[in-house]
Amino acid sequence: MDINVLDIKGQETGRKVTLNENIFGIEPNDHVLYLDVKRYLAAQRQGTAKSKERSEHAGSTRKLGRQKGGGGARRGDINSPVLVGGGRVFGPTPRDYSFKLNKKVKVLARKSALSYKAKDDAIVIVEDFNFDAPKTKDFINIAKNLKIDGKKVLLVLPNAEKNVYLSARNLKKAEVTTAAQVNTYNVLNADVLVVTENSLKTIDEILTK
Repeated sequence: MDINVLDIKGQETGRKVTLNENIFGIEPNDHVLYLDVKRYLAAQRQGTAKSKERSEHAGSTRKLGRQKGGGGARRGDINSPVLVGGGRVFGPTPRDYSFKLNKKVKVLARKSALSYKAKDDAIVIVEDFNFDAPKTKDFINIAKNLKIDGKKVLLVLPNAEKNVYLSARNLKKAEVTTAAQVNTYNVLNADVLVVTENSLKTIDEILTK
């Protein structure tokens, strides 16, 4: 699949790039996509929910009533879970929600996500660029020139460019990442994938190892 390379003014440069069929042209695996998105979102969870159990409440340990004959559950002390203000039974405790996936599964998920974007004609290739200073207006102008303003945009750069990142940071529908950090969730979450020429080469190298 050949795509024209555009400059930041939205004009064709006269060059074309060929998308690797082994990355952008495979049959997407929906189950693998589900697993990798689930893994990514699980890793974002703080896991800090906590409630006090019976032993953690401050209160007297005096036995409130007789063991039997009360007509209900034995209550023990004031911290009993059956009483208002008592401890909670099996409440949440801090935990790590993240889990691991095999490397080949994660690679297949990224290839599947990229193939979906290629099928939807939602990939734009631009020549490499950088900003002399952080300026959100410049980033907005590029989006307008590429006719993708108003859409969720994921810009993939070959390396971290601080000025470009800062220019897009305040925009709700724009995200900037590097080719090495492209993940399944970000690709699927974007309406349009804007990839620079050198980023495309890096993606090829990473996903064809």
